[in-house]
Amino acid sequence: MKSDRTILRKYSLMPAATLTTLTLALTGCGGDEQQREYAIPSTLCGTAVDSDTLAPFLPPGQKITVKDKSYSGAKGCQVTVDNKLIFTANQLWLEEGSTTAFVAARQSLDTPRHSAESGRFRYSEYEAFGKTRGCVDTKYKQELYTIMQASGSKHRDAEAMKRLIISYTKGVEKSPECTAGAL
Repeated sequence: MKSDRTILRKYSLMPAATLTTLTLALTGCGGDEQQREYAIPSTLCGTAVDSDTLAPFLPPGQKITVKDKSYSGAKGCQVTVDNKLIFTANQLWLEEGSTTAFVAARQSLDTPRHSAESGRFRYSEYEAFGKTRGCVDTKYKQELYTIMQASGSKHRDAEAMKRLIISYTKGVEKSPECTAGAL
């Protein structure tokens, strides 16, 4: 078995160009990596979102599209990159007294095992659910919930998803949608 010193001496005798090529090949920095050629959205479904919290879930690509997918009682949008569905965001009005765990159980693609703020937020590595504060429709006795699902993303990170759902829910709380049902 060769010692570290022997291996270092062997590689120190290589021409600099060979060492550079070897280093680039081993680290994956050979220039073949795809880049993001689009701007990361600062809003989803008309609501401000911190682009830095959304960025990890968006893949490299050329074109991003955010398409409205709202319907009665829910406001939503789909994010596609190069015509592939990557991410969905929704705001959903539900009966007062519902819980985030209930929403997650009905809407989840998986079982979110993490929670924050005494269950106000439920999340996994690629989806999250939140309950807004103060967004109440007094006429229909409903509360507003947020849902984010990155099922088309290869990125899996529970802490990043937690930061994203908290950021998005705070944005919803400041939006006109939050006070739309108040009398």
